[in-house]
Amino acid sequence: METKELIRYFLPEEIVDNFEVVDIKEIGCEVESELNIYLDEKFIYPQEHAAEDLESKGFLKAVKISDFPIRDKKVLLIIRRRKWMNILTGKIYIRFFDLKHKGTNYTKEFAAFLKENLR
Repeated sequence: METKELIRYFLPEEIVDNFEVVDIKEIGCEVESELNIYLDEKFIYPQEHAAEDLESKGFLKAVKISDFPIRDKKVLLIIRRRKWMNILTGKIYIRFFDLKHKGTNYTKEFAAFLKENLR
């Protein structure tokens, strides 16, 4: 099994499809540790602007989203979305992803799990 396939068991599908893991850091001590998973948007040309001549211009400020714990470690996904610039007009485009539950900093799946357990 490849690492890419294994990651599908730990991260939401939309994140696996559109972002790549660039780093993983464990923060804290054994009792209260946190796993920070750094993800950057993949270099995939935005389909909605396929007719335009776009160039990647780096990333936006990272967003932090909490997800299911792994091995008793709090998981924080640190996600950077890519900026695209139209070479002819200079207009900047950003792809939007529905990664977190409305009004929270939790992934949709984690928020649904927490909501269900509170009932």
